[in-house]
Amino acid sequence: MKYLKQKYIGDKAFYKMLLSIALPIIIQNALMNFVSLLDNIMVGQLGTEQLSGVAIVNQLIFIFYLLVFGGLSGVGIYTAQFYGNKDDEGIRQTFRYKFWLGLIISVIAILVFLWFGDFFINKYLSGASDGGDLEATLVYGRQYLGIILFMIPAVALSQMYLSTLRECGQTVVPMVAGGVAVLTNLILDYVLIFGKFGFPEMGVAGAALGTVIARYVEFLIAVIWSFCNRDKHTYFKGIFSTLLVPRDKVFKFFVTGTPILINEGLWSLGIAMLGQAYSLRGLNVVAGQNIASTINNIFNIVFIAMGDAVAIIVGQYLGAGDMKKAKDYDNKIITTAILSSIIIGTFMFFTAPLYPEIYNTNDMAKLVATHFIMVQAAFMPKDSFLHTSYFTIRAGGKTIVTFLFDSVFMLVFSVPAAYIMSRYTSLGPATIFALVHTVDFIKCIVGYILLRKNVWMKNIVK
Repeated sequence: MKYLKQKYIGDKAFYKMLLSIALPIIIQNALMNFVSLLDNIMVGQLGTEQLSGVAIVNQLIFIFYLLVFGGLSGVGIYTAQFYGNKDDEGIRQTFRYKFWLGLIISVIAILVFLWFGDFFINKYLSGASDGGDLEATLVYGRQYLGIILFMIPAVALSQMYLSTLRECGQTVVPMVAGGVAVLTNLILDYVLIFGKFGFPEMGVAGAALGTVIARYVEFLIAVIWSFCNRDKHTYFKGIFSTLLVPRDKVFKFFVTGTPILINEGLWSLGIAMLGQAYSLRGLNVVAGQNIASTINNIFNIVFIAMGDAVAIIVGQYLGAGDMKKAKDYDNKIITTAILSSIIIGTFMFFTAPLYPEIYNTNDMAKLVATHFIMVQAAFMPKDSFLHTSYFTIRAGGKTIVTFLFDSVFMLVFSVPAAYIMSRYTSLGPATIFALVHTVDFIKCIVGYILLRKNVWMKNIVK
């Protein structure tokens, strides 16, 4: 018992250090997801078709988000280890690589959405209408997408700065920038959706415009802070003296980071495909799943922050060559994530029926949302283990392993399971959702084996 406590439970110094990293991330994600909830509620006041149209587009934009996240965090493995190794020039090179990668992803995303936006939205409108207006849903989705595309460059540019700060242990600034952005988004949504204080009532278009402006606010905060604090955070000095990255570093960053980029892209594509499979059960399922997803994002902020903490803390110790400390802290962070998710998931499960009642939608959509929330709550400990395991394996540069562990598994097992059950059985959407989650236990076993074998314990910057 004493051995287990020593292995998995930290002392006060450990939790103080963990909180100093994770708490700003938790606060940032809490603010972002709470405002997303309020934003969702405001759009929901317009009607089920408006809510569904916005939800479908956000599901598609989510692919872009994760491509940016995956691309930047792939090279960010080097940023964290360069920081642990006190190599400012190495950090600058990763920053410049992020610039070019973000630019390429943004241009491709904008072109794809401009050419194929209607096609993708229609894929979610091929099921039953459940009394809803599918054509109106398409119109609202198209309207929202046309404006939200202007957000894409701001997201890529702001994350270029904010991801670098997080990887270097500075999590307060991203929290502040994100907090100001989401509050800006909330205020603008209220004003523009409903036409308050003399502004026109823009509905769905107002929701999109508020989000776009908020993202540019976040970008400006990140740039101004980084410029003003470059004497303290010296890796920002001369960061744009050139945009060139040495060829050997480009190769290293590309080889290590590309599997993560592909992984996040395929994983988000898999999530979109799962959503499309559930949508075959009707338009109310689209609305209900969107409600459940928004609520779930609020409750899972703790274990999400634990994954970021693994990337930062374990990555820096690996870069410094302290493998024993990296292993010890990793065990304790994963344990913290699982225990906290058991407590949070239990509360979420028993309060699930309350959350859909705040939406102005029909009873069937509310019932679907309640069932989806209960399923997400029940499987939260599983998700927390998989999330922290993924970031552990990635921290040591084993990006091909994480690619197989994450997105390949989803596309080979989870998506086909949802596809078959949604098309060839009469199972309800929540039952299909739960069975797809159950498939992940195979991945849990694989993740546990990979952690035990210490395949991730590697310094990649020496």
